[in-house]
Parts: sequence; C-alpha cells; structure tokens
Amino acid sequence: MDLALRAFVASLRPRALAEGVRPATFDRETAGLTYDGKVVRLDRAQPGGMPGVSRPGSIDFAPYRRQHVDQAHIVKGQRLYAELAGSLNETQRRTGVPGPIALSIFGHETGYGSFSGNYDLIRSFATLAFDGRRRDLFTAELIATLKLIDRGFSRVELKGSWAGATGYPQFLPSVYLRLGTDGDGDGRADIWTDRADALASIAAYLQEAGWKPNTLWGVAATVPADFDRASVATKLVSPRCPRVHARLSRWLTVGEWKARGITVTGFPAPADGELARLIEPDGPAATAYLLTANYGALLDYNCSNFYGLAAGLLADEIAR
Repeated sequence: MDLALRAFVASLRPRALAEGVRPATFDRETAGLTYDGKVVRLDRAQPGGMPGVSRPGSIDFAPYRRQHVDQAHIVKGQRLYAELAGSLNETQRRTGVPGPIALSIFGHETGYGSFSGNYDLIRSFATLAFDGRRRDLFTAELIATLKLIDRGFSRVELKGSWAGATGYPQFLPSVYLRLGTDGDGDGRADIWTDRADALASIAAYLQEAGWKPNTLWGVAATVPADFDRASVATKLVSPRCPRVHARLSRWLTVGEWKARGITVTGFPAPADGELARLIEPDGPAATAYLLTANYGALLDYNCSNFYGLAAGLLADEIAR
C-alpha cells in the first residue's frame, strides 16, 4: 500500500510544480510517505448525504446549547474580548463582522485554541487523495499545504483534523491561502499560534460569505399556539446542505412576522424591514428564532443549525 501511495503522489509532481510548488519542497515533503488507514476509515464513516430534505420541526437543540453555550465558553470568550479589543475593533471596522461573532467561532472550533488536531496534513491529504473518494478535493489541499510550506510554515506547525482542517479557525489550506489575514500588523498571517490573526481570518471568511454589517444574526421569538406553520414553509431547495436549510421557513420581513403573531423577545430587535426566517429548534411552545441573512454566513462556516444557533447565541453572551 505504501509503495502504491508514493507512486500516486509522485504522479502529482508535474501539477504541483505547475501551480508554483518548489521542486525541492515537493520532493522533501513527499519522500517516504506512508498510508494512514485511520483517516480513510474516518472519511468513509462520514454521512453520505441522503437524498431528499428534512421537514421543519424540532431538532432537540436545548442539550446542545447547554453544552456549547455554557459558562466556561462565555467567561473565556468575554475575557478574550477584553484582551483583544484593539485588534477585534479594527477587524470589525474593516470587515463589518463583530468581534464576539469571530470569538464565538474560535471558541466552537478549537476551544479558543486549546485543541486543533494532531494529524500530519501532508500524510492525511496524500492518503485521502490516493483513496479516491474525494480525490479532486484532497489533491488540491495537498498542493495547497505544500504552498504553505513554501511560504515559511513548517510541517510541524501544519497539523490538523483527520480531514485537514487546521489552525485556530480550522481552515482547509486552500481557504487559508485565500483568506488568511494578518490581524496584528506583524506582516504574517499565522492562524496556528496568533489569536489576532486567527480572528481576523475568521472575520474575512464571514465577510466573503456575505456578512451584512450592523445587522444581528437573529433574535429569540415566541410563536403563538395557533400559528399556521404550513403558510410559511419554504418551497426553495438549497443547493448546499438542503436538509439544514429545509428546517428554516421562507423569508418574511420582521414586520410581517409580527403581523402574523410572532413576538420578538430578544434584544435588540432587528428592524421591521429586515428579512428573516423562522426556526423552532425545540418544537412548539419553546424558544424560536428569527434569523437574518447573517445566519446564512454562519451556516457557510459550518452547515449545521446546531452550530449556527450556538455560534450566534454564544456571541450574544460574549457581548453582554
């Protein structure tokens, strides 16, 4: 298996060099590669994306919220918010993304930097590309990792999850190459050890995903017992993770939601003219949320309603 892996990786050399990887870097970093069966098993164990979509309804969010929007996450996020206020304010001025939002994602992805994975990216990407299930993706990320080494990052630094998410923001290497941002002005965008850079890079990601400045991500609301949910069901099918987006209603303005009996209970409330979607993550009679377009940017980072709601709620707590 190891010899076959090395032969496959060697076949990628012309492409890597054509994309700008230095020959010495390619030869040095791919020499002696061995197959990692564990990452292949983990990859094959991922959900396959069943056809069809989910129906709106309860996703039993409350237990997830208690675990991810807990006092430990809140207190540490608030402490970092005070400590990094200068760079966070500058990042918000440049991108429109509030510091608490970037901090919340930092907290969710790596526990504010306490864990970020210990898999060797070169070995993982080489193995996953060789395996072939998502060859195009992992081949591109292998080459992107070699480009990071050419930029001066050591292979020791380039550790991550089994699937190659790396650094405090858990970016794929290609995402870093596109959006890695120097947040503290030292001339280097280091998302592996520099919190200001990591937070600036997270904000750059959300900005690219369409974050709308000076707009909430969402707000808590209550739904009347006699509410006609069928009348607000979406008929759209999202091209990306449709099962997640199917949990959300169609778009109405906040004013239109109010006219239908929805009561905004969170503060501050979005403007009546702001478009929003409704989700009831714990079913009728529990807290619901009206979600703006910025919730979509959170889903772009991690397409899960558990993640999007928890990220927004933790940010709100950090900002208090």
